[in-house]
Amino acid sequence: MKKLFSLMLACIMLLSLCSFAMADGYSGELKIWVAEAVVDFTQQQVEAFKALHPEYADMTVVIQPVGEGDAATNMITDVEAGADLFAFAQDQLSRLVAAGAVEEVEPSNAEVVKAENDPGSVGAVMMGDTMYAYPMTSDNGYFLYYDKSVVTDPSTLEQILADCEAAGKSFYMEINSGWYQTAFFFGAGCELTFDSNDEGQLIGMNASYASEEGVKALKAMIDLHKSPAFVNGSSISNATNIGAIVDGTWDATAAKEVFGDNYATAKLPTVAGFQMGGFGGFKMLGVKPQTDDDKLAACDALAAYLTSEEVQLARYNAVGWGPSNLNAQKNEAVQADEALSALAEQLAFCAPQGQYPNDYWSLATALGDDVIGGKLDDADDAALLEVLKGFEATCEGYLSK
Repeated sequence: MKKLFSLMLACIMLLSLCSFAMADGYSGELKIWVAEAVVDFTQQQVEAFKALHPEYADMTVVIQPVGEGDAATNMITDVEAGADLFAFAQDQLSRLVAAGAVEEVEPSNAEVVKAENDPGSVGAVMMGDTMYAYPMTSDNGYFLYYDKSVVTDPSTLEQILADCEAAGKSFYMEINSGWYQTAFFFGAGCELTFDSNDEGQLIGMNASYASEEGVKALKAMIDLHKSPAFVNGSSISNATNIGAIVDGTWDATAAKEVFGDNYATAKLPTVAGFQMGGFGGFKMLGVKPQTDDDKLAACDALAAYLTSEEVQLARYNAVGWGPSNLNAQKNEAVQADEALSALAEQLAFCAPQGQYPNDYWSLATALGDDVIGGKLDDADDAALLEVLKGFEATCEGYLSK
């Protein structure tokens, strides 16, 4: 009888362990939104994840093509109908947090993210001390492509322009864009950021354009426009007679075709004695809040896997997206990628793009148009300071009242 009781007890314990193991898994459905370019890649990686984690072998994963620029808007519009995992750009984070559309990263995963990814990408997924997403890439920003038979020294804008002028070639940069324009202002030491509340409303502004540094930046833009080599633009596919251009990784293939054997890249140059800066951009993977703990655990496990060193490197090899993972960045193929190497160097001087009001972009375009149109050519420092005071005052008017 004693042996029978022991056997029954052992069976009960075994059944309990099996039930516990099953509870750790998830066999329901997950929905993922990623850019169309990586739908097939993501499907392959999901299958690899399920093979590595048998507890999720019966999980159904539906992958839909929704770009990083649209995912946040779609999530905020209808959180319940949104994806369980979704890729988005860093400037959408505050909107998602305010809408309750993104879950905090599981604490142990957050520690891994901090240890394994570059500081810029880690900063981009944080709001205060809280991490809300998993970094996927560190590859959205701009730097210099140039013809090395034309440009003798890419380290200063003054020399680049002199070389282009001497060769009868053009230097392209889109200075009437609020994105590219920050290369001057942020590089000179200025700040322009907005704070939002829990409802996503813009409630504060941190600005120092109307300053000695801001005037220095604006004067550098004016000097650039005065060069006969200058052409306003940022797409090498639309450029002609080109010696150099400020552009991004998305145009690397086109740049190689245009420059051929003379293809070269570099971080942005200095100008007027300061290092040009700008915005840095990152793609990240968010997890929607869940009511089912097992489903949430599955989402976190899959998100961590899809942003791991191995998968980031595989994604680079498949579609060329630059990794944020520090070890993946050290990979020989990544290191040999001239465009990514130049961007990595430039990102050290950039700030992650946060949330900006839509009207900011139009305002920045208007400022750039005034520079390009020569309206500020004869303005002295005092007059330029007044222009920048007006710029800041208009930005402050965008805040929620």
